[in-house]
Amino acid sequence: MSIRLTISLLLLSSSLYSQPIDREKLVRRHNPVVRSADTLASLTVGNGSFAYTVDVTGLQTFPKEYERGISLGTQSEWGWHNFIDTAGYKREEAIRNYTLNGRQIGYTVQINSPARNKAVSEWFRQNPHRLQLGNLGFVLLKKDGSEAQLADLKNIRQELNLWTGEIKSHFTLEGMAVDVSTVCHGTEDVVASGIRSALIREGRLKVQILFPFPTGQWTDAGTKWTDENKHHSAVLLSHSNGAVLLHKLDTTKYYVGFGWSGEAGVRERKPHQFEIIPAATSDSFSFSAKFNSERDFNSLPSYAEAKLSSEGEWKSFWKSGGAIDFSGSKDKRANELERRIILSQYQLRVQEAGAFPPQETGLTYNSWFGKPHLEMHWWHSAQYALWGRPQLLERSMGWYAQVADKAKAIAKRQGFDGIRWQKMTDHSGEETPSSVGAFLIWQQPHFIYFAELIYRNGKDKTVLEKYKDLVFGTADFMASFPFYDSASKRYILGKGLIPAQERFKAEDTYNPAFELVYWHWGLSMAQQWRERLGLPRDEKWDKVLGQLSPLPVQEGKYLFAENAVDSYTNPVYRTDHPAVLGSLGVLPYTGQVKESVMQNTFNWIWKNWAWHDTWGWDFPLTAMTATRLNLPSKNIDALLMNIQTNRYLPNGHNYQDDRLRMYLPGNGGLLAAAALMCAGFDGSRIKDPGIPKDGKWNVKWEGLQPMP
Repeated sequence: MSIRLTISLLLLSSSLYSQPIDREKLVRRHNPVVRSADTLASLTVGNGSFAYTVDVTGLQTFPKEYERGISLGTQSEWGWHNFIDTAGYKREEAIRNYTLNGRQIGYTVQINSPARNKAVSEWFRQNPHRLQLGNLGFVLLKKDGSEAQLADLKNIRQELNLWTGEIKSHFTLEGMAVDVSTVCHGTEDVVASGIRSALIREGRLKVQILFPFPTGQWTDAGTKWTDENKHHSAVLLSHSNGAVLLHKLDTTKYYVGFGWSGEAGVRERKPHQFEIIPAATSDSFSFSAKFNSERDFNSLPSYAEAKLSSEGEWKSFWKSGGAIDFSGSKDKRANELERRIILSQYQLRVQEAGAFPPQETGLTYNSWFGKPHLEMHWWHSAQYALWGRPQLLERSMGWYAQVADKAKAIAKRQGFDGIRWQKMTDHSGEETPSSVGAFLIWQQPHFIYFAELIYRNGKDKTVLEKYKDLVFGTADFMASFPFYDSASKRYILGKGLIPAQERFKAEDTYNPAFELVYWHWGLSMAQQWRERLGLPRDEKWDKVLGQLSPLPVQEGKYLFAENAVDSYTNPVYRTDHPAVLGSLGVLPYTGQVKESVMQNTFNWIWKNWAWHDTWGWDFPLTAMTATRLNLPSKNIDALLMNIQTNRYLPNGHNYQDDRLRMYLPGNGGLLAAAALMCAGFDGSRIKDPGIPKDGKWNVKWEGLQPMP
């Protein structure tokens, strides 16, 4: 072989290897296809701040049948409601004082007695709650005039086009075909649909919206149609091409504006239930519905306009940021991992890319009354920056500035400096009573982590200026929270905290391993921010950094907390989150962690943990530690461990149990772990450090960012 030919072949090989990923092909091969009325396979359209979930009809025709599956939710970021407080409850009535490190500190908790305080706790957990805005579906009539049931639908085929955000649904009723296209506008709270069926001409297909009443319960699937007298619905405006409806609950009100092609009429079928009846002159009908907190429908996009907007937004999303392609891999698990990665990107973008931290079940149904948990914000949203889409993370960063005064007030009331970030909160930043949440502290450094991820994507000094005050306020609390023990001459985290592994009593717990490392990393990073801005290092932060307690070690393994000397013998401590692994996984080497000790800790947890008693993000948590320990096969094994809470449904949702049929922190954690396994971390020298080197894995990736 000539030298020229050899060089040409090498150049060809290099050129082929460097070809960009065919992103459309990658995404489309994982389009979910539904062929039966699987209530766990519901599909969603949305834009990150508004989402609409459908059954096999392409609309929300059978919400009751789906309420225990992936519920048929219509939710927005602005849709919140309070029941009327007739008892004059005050949030301070839920504060209980604890004697910790020689002083009294008040925490907002769930109080069981006396009855008044218990009622206060329950009230502020329940209120405000996120609203289900309406069930928008079909009325399908059989030949005998009766309404069709779910079992009457045959020849079901439904597909979500991930590349464009369009759901196409096909079914037959008594042999007559119905074809439905469903989309969400890319930037407005508009769902739109195009329908084709001879049933329209026969007057047997109508569109209806039902306004449910909030349950006020931990879960709200939007199917409570009782209490008709407690809320008000009305047609405010109706003409041949559209209508405006009002729904009012107590002091909350919102509107739904409809526009349609051709002629149709609207009528109130019964209280809170309205029908749109297309003229029986055509086999096709299209409409759009805009949900709005204001009566403003001067611009209502049509179905065609909404479809075009959806296509543009989704193509832009998929063409930007990161991509991972496992095609050509011999390991049979590769395709399933790729499917989970693609669908997780869709579910997170469709449900939670808005201006507020998301709840665990996104914009589908309420869990924890629809309220976000700030310690979970990392698991939802850190992935955006790691996948080269920091602007989607930044959308929710502004919320922290909006609620910072309330977070400062919590710190001040408890006798600490700076900003103490809430755990379970609502859109306005109010702290929710929680006997666990009030004592969690690992949400505290998240803001610093987020700000650093955003800065690393461009290293723009304007990012430092934008977030410096909140970074420094966060660090001020972190420096004032540890207790200085003069006997041992060290700073101690606790007592008065519950670690990420929620198996510990607040009054007894101190120096949990993960939180110790996160404290050290967060304060160190805040000092780096001061140096980047040309500011002197903060002396108090440095004092705490220099004397912060070392990680507790026992028999060559890290204790989960210093007081938990029975970490490895008490079965209780083998359940819930194996958070100690986050000390080297979520977090980088900080000097506090010894690789050999973490290796021993990892090996023990891998063999002995009660994996059936875990949560969806525990598997990517474990995988990230495996990647940093150079255990790529364990990384893959963790991400695909055959445990119920690591199950991913046909639509990509991470199923937990009957209560949490979807759990988006699992999806976000998976994406963070996937970025780490490919792009690595600061200082890593192994290419694709989380990919096994056994010849069975072929990976191509682009646009990902390394973790710290």
